[in-house]
Amino acid sequence: MNIRYEEIRFRGKDIKVPSAQIDGRIVVVARRWPRIASVKDEELVEGGVVPDPASFISKLKISGLKIDILTFPQAIYESNPKYDYPYEMDNAAVASTANYDAWWEGLPQESRKNARRAIKRGVCFQVAELDDDFIKGIKRIYDESPIRQGMRFWHYRKSLDRVRLENATYPERSEFIGAYFKGELIGFMKWVYVGKVAQIMQILSMSSHYDKRPMNGMIAKAVEVCHQKGIQYLVYSKFTFGNKTASQLSDFKRRNGFLKMNFPRYFVPLTSKGHIVVKLGLHRGLLGVLPPRLIGLLWAVRGQAFRLATRLGHGRGHSGNVANK
Repeated sequence: MNIRYEEIRFRGKDIKVPSAQIDGRIVVVARRWPRIASVKDEELVEGGVVPDPASFISKLKISGLKIDILTFPQAIYESNPKYDYPYEMDNAAVASTANYDAWWEGLPQESRKNARRAIKRGVCFQVAELDDDFIKGIKRIYDESPIRQGMRFWHYRKSLDRVRLENATYPERSEFIGAYFKGELIGFMKWVYVGKVAQIMQILSMSSHYDKRPMNGMIAKAVEVCHQKGIQYLVYSKFTFGNKTASQLSDFKRRNGFLKMNFPRYFVPLTSKGHIVVKLGLHRGLLGVLPPRLIGLLWAVRGQAFRLATRLGHGRGHSGNVANK
């Protein structure tokens, strides 16, 4: 098998990394030390990420791809380990969409009030097509601010062609919802169907319309659509990231009916270095090693630095260079 390079998106930038194709899966090595490999877009792969691990690993070893550790997850709804490999429990933020009424009744009163408030204040939620008008609306949302959630916003001031390209992935399995106010797109949401799961790829709204609570309304509409299509789970990325267990985003997910669902993630050492790294826990990265209080402090400092850089950039007239992806 020949080693090739595959383009992936990492921290807002497109980079090329070593890769190999195994059993119809593209395996990529995104980390240089330790060299940890995973299946590209693993959360969007149909039919299981690695259906036959023993055969997959054997082929990977002779592929020529230099790897210390292979990592892959079980499905989010499979909580019991199926394979005899080293593993740790990973997690996802999951809303059950099998019963819309049960999801709705399980929301805090304030969350139900916010979803209703969006409609009362004139916001319309509907399934949308990724046409020219919708893409222009997405770009307006992207360009509202160079900072979101205290960090540089990677989508800020991207070209229209780039916005179109990045939102057109997995077209045969994608769904979009638009939040409209007086005919203008003020929020949008995209998810991809993977079996009985809908994976949210992006949900975003304009801060200037925060008072209308479009985010709450879009989630309610998404749960409704998934329920109507027989989808059982709506997944909103992870619930917690390593030891970073507290955040405003996690609180938002909880208030909107997303629960933490744990599932095994395997870390299979393929070299002696890989065995040592897994044994010492170094494969977890900084968020898996640093204590939660220190992570919170570093996050706050980083947010302040980004905001200061943005203000200085505006003062010099270079705000367009603050964020990119």
